Amino acid sequence: MKSVLYLGCPASDRAETEKILATADLTVVWADGAASALSELRRREMPVLVDLSQGASALQMARELRTHRARTPMFAVVDTRRPELTTEAVLAGVADVFPRPLGGRRVANAIERETGYRSRQPRGAADPSRDDLYSHSAVMREVMTLVARAATVGVGVLIRGEEGTGRKVAARAIHAARGTGKFVSVDCAAFEGDQLDTELFGTVARSQNGDDSARGFERVSRSSRLHDALGGTIYMQHVADAPWRVQARFARLLRDREAVLVETGATVGFEVRPIAGVDPGFHAAVQEGRVREDLYRRLAVIQIDMPPLKSRRDDIPALANYFLRDICASLGLPSRTLSRPALLLMAALPWRGNAVELRTLLECVVSTARSGRDVGIEEVLAHVRLDGGEVAHSGGGTLRQARARFEREYIADVLKQHRGRISDAAVALGIQRTNLYRKMRSLGVKHRREAVS
Repeated sequence: MKSVLYLGCPASDRAETEKILATADLTVVWADGAASALSELRRREMPVLVDLSQGASALQMARELRTHRARTPMFAVVDTRRPELTTEAVLAGVADVFPRPLGGRRVANAIERETGYRSRQPRGAADPSRDDLYSHSAVMREVMTLVARAATVGVGVLIRGEEGTGRKVAARAIHAARGTGKFVSVDCAAFEGDQLDTELFGTVARSQNGDDSARGFERVSRSSRLHDALGGTIYMQHVADAPWRVQARFARLLRDREAVLVETGATVGFEVRPIAGVDPGFHAAVQEGRVREDLYRRLAVIQIDMPPLKSRRDDIPALANYFLRDICASLGLPSRTLSRPALLLMAALPWRGNAVELRTLLECVVSTARSGRDVGIEEVLAHVRLDGGEVAHSGGGTLRQARARFEREYIADVLKQHRGRISDAAVALGIQRTNLYRKMRSLGVKHRREAVS
């Protein structure tokens, strides 16, 4: 088992935490302060988890540890009731931030990923099996509750959301929690004619509409994607684009849970967990008759709606940090960190392309940024327009004007979110109340506190 140093974990949580991490083959070495943590690390090198339940004092321990152990992989554990600490943890130099309740496998994956980064071996594109669902925001905690529920039963799951909201990542999380079989992904829109029949079943239907199979079980070949997923998960994208006969065959297979193996003619049990990733207009496709009702009923036993990135801004700092480190590693570059203004800017942008747009922006930033450790707001502003349009490099005024415009719009938006309450807005912005008043005066931000009904 690998060892991990856990700094600042409350005594009441230690037994349960130790049990959770043991499920991922991690053994815990406890430390109560930065001094004892440094003493342990001088004896042997190991990754560090810093528990931020103590707030500012725990953050100070993380900063002190980072000062003395710049090369030690360090991670933070944050209570979801205090999402503002996620930004502070990223700024303190942690590689990743985990919300409570802690997941042992996610911690182990992050440690393995960080170890790979530090070897500075280019990895190419990100390994999707290592993507994580960041759930510091309230809306994502609701999603995680449904993901956990779906993982305990073998029924169909419909994951609905815009492109880039993490539908496939959620499907992988459900599959990983069950821990059996393969995760097989099929994009129904990528095939024409009989190609999807052959891809899914290994053989085309005997008749054009597939109705002859109603007299018996569906025929499935060992060379098919469905056979690959036997005992595991089949993840279907763009189900509404599948031909009607394929939908009929798939619905029949899910109903019968048995199939005839083409190679032997024998009837075999066929247990496959179906998960479908669909766009927000999927239910309209069902109502219009483009998706069979019987297939829909078997896919939508549990339904999960993935929120767009703009609705889960508390997740953006940790997600941006994850993408930035992954991009740097894939290019064989030293890890970079985002400055506070850059993180605040990213949290304020509309992200119409969701996580895909966020990663693309960071790829552009890394490819053009000057050398150095921090990625500043200037480097991010060079690739965005604050009105949410495409990248533009002209007609935006000076850098100082752009920064002032951003700060004015962002502060006004945060005040609106907190109904004009200065204290709450200051906490969300990570500044003192007096500094917020000063900013508002200098930027001309008007203040009106809303009445709470």
